[in-house]
Amino acid sequence: MNSVDLSGSGLSGADLSGADLVWANLSGADLSEANLNGANLSCADLSEANLNGANLSRANLKGANLSGADLRGANFYNAKINRADFRGASLDGVNFSGADCTTAFFGDDD
Repeated sequence: MNSVDLSGSGLSGADLSGADLVWANLSGADLSEANLNGANLSCADLSEANLNGANLSRANLKGANLSGADLRGANFYNAKINRADFRGASLDGVNFSGADCTTAFFGDDD
């Protein structure tokens, strides 16, 4: 599903584990409680998406845009988030255990 446009889609609770969503447009999509374990979301646009409680463990989010996304309670355990943009995202209760956050963007003064 490379470069697929799922912007604004209702995918709450969907099982997208292992999905290939490189360069996908998921802006504004409802992915709350979705299973994205091991999914490839490299360079995907997840801006303003609802990922509340989503499982993104071991997902590849290198270069992904998550700006303004609702990530409350999301699980990024061992996820690849190099160069991912989290600016303006809701991060309460997010699990970043094992994820390399060193080159991710979280605010104006990264």
